[in-house]
Amino acid sequence: MTLSVVIGLSAVIIAVRDGEAVVLTLRPHDALTDRLSPLPGLPFGPFAPEGHRTFELALRDFVSAQTGFELGYVEQLYTFGDKGRDAPRAEVGAGAARVVSVGYLALTPSATESLARDTVWSSWSRFFPWEDWRKGRPDLIDEGIRPALLTWASGDPTRLARARLAFALDGASWNEERVLERYELLYEAGLAPESARDAARAEGRDPPEPAALSAALGEPMISDHRRILATGLGRLRGKLKYRPVAFEVMPAEFTLSALQRTVEAIAGIPLHKQNFRRVVERTDLVQGLGRMDADTGGRPAELFRYRREALTARPASGLSLPGIRD
Repeated sequence: MTLSVVIGLSAVIIAVRDGEAVVLTLRPHDALTDRLSPLPGLPFGPFAPEGHRTFELALRDFVSAQTGFELGYVEQLYTFGDKGRDAPRAEVGAGAARVVSVGYLALTPSATESLARDTVWSSWSRFFPWEDWRKGRPDLIDEGIRPALLTWASGDPTRLARARLAFALDGASWNEERVLERYELLYEAGLAPESARDAARAEGRDPPEPAALSAALGEPMISDHRRILATGLGRLRGKLKYRPVAFEVMPAEFTLSALQRTVEAIAGIPLHKQNFRRVVERTDLVQGLGRMDADTGGRPAELFRYRREALTARPASGLSLPGIRD
């Protein structure tokens, strides 16, 4: 028997709403039973060579059809092909085929509520609660994750070192870009409920979708969509520092305080206000509009716009992240 391979496409669509980073999620129907999935997932669909000239055009078509949302900024993330990842069953019409998914990162300044049924904007803290350090080190790391990882490591020096570096244990520094590394570590340790489900599916069994193991360990997603989401978040956090992607989630006019809150929401760390403003000014990517925003809840603040035209004159860097801890 020859096992065919089907190419699927998955989208990590990110916006910032009310000071929180959100991702577009949906609850798909099982292609065989038509039952609604108990778990959320990312927008996903098949690549049809006869109907789409490129992967990106296919992605834009099915995201619009599934969610009612039109994509703007898009870039390719990674290719995901682990055995057992094709769930819900026949999710892209694959049947018994091996499903390989090409993940994409999309950014939008508008988290519109005009969405298709069973589609919502979800805070990614639902799936990665340990990633938000804006108010300091989350208690759940030391109260929930650390004890579980130490039990898993059980004196193994290599495992202990990986846990220490990933979750900033025992005085190690926090690296906000290691989102995927942290999720993969929890998955390997059996602390991500998807790991037991995927092992069963790889053996040919058909287990039900898992429930969250604890609030500290985050909510599971269908298939390997939490791994894809972790990849997207880590990529975006890193890219903030070398490309001006933060402006892709900003409205046409914004205050510098709003820009800072947006970057903090994505990076998950608090930033030093004065140093951040110096960073923004050095980039020469914003222009004051000479008008004030009176709806700040305090003193009126000047409105700015993103100088997108500056990208045609020279390569533009991102925004370094001068954290309070620095």
